[in-house]
Amino acid sequence: MFKIIKKNYFLLISTFVMLYFVFNLLDGERGIFSYIKKKEILKNLQKTEKDYVNKINDLEFKNSLLTTNLDLDYIETLIRSKFFFVKKEETIYIITNDN
Repeated sequence: MFKIIKKNYFLLISTFVMLYFVFNLLDGERGIFSYIKKKEILKNLQKTEKDYVNKINDLEFKNSLLTTNLDLDYIETLIRSKFFFVKKEETIYIITNDN
């Protein structure tokens, strides 16, 4: 038995080394499957980053309407939507497009 192992020692070691490299190539921390998962996670994170950037830009715009160039129409819209404010003797009309 030891004679056979001694004869094929190089073949045995090289087989185990090749199996090790193939296993790590496919399923290791830096393998192909891990790369695909990380790529998908990156796409999701980039999408959420775009959503957050859009929300931040929207909030900055609304903040600028309240601070630098005071927009009275925007303030009135906020008051009406948040506090359900209606002026006295004000009538609400619902306009529909019936052709």
